[in-house]
Amino acid sequence: MTARTLVRLTFANPASLIYLGLVGVAVAGATAVTLFAQDPGFVWVLPALCAFPLFLFVGLAHGTAPGDGQPAAWLFVTELVLCVLVQSFVLGTIVEASRGRLRRRPRTG
Repeated sequence: MTARTLVRLTFANPASLIYLGLVGVAVAGATAVTLFAQDPGFVWVLPALCAFPLFLFVGLAHGTAPGDGQPAAWLFVTELVLCVLVQSFVLGTIVEASRGRLRRRPRTG
């Protein structure tokens, strides 16, 4: 797989663009609330939920137990970005595979 294919599957298809746009809006909103609110509360839950399936496994992998407190902010953001990019790639791969399957259908008629 070339770098061009990787970028195309991750960023240059409609499904991945919509997903990345929604995550971007969630992160921008969470950042704005964090910067301008007195108590941001659980505002970063929404961006984490956007990356949820993979984010859960990555969070469990680095071993943060519920009683240990929160991970460092840089670790949280790095995990969030990596999980979103991987999920965008998988989404692009699924879309491309379904398009390819539709293109290879034999035409009857």
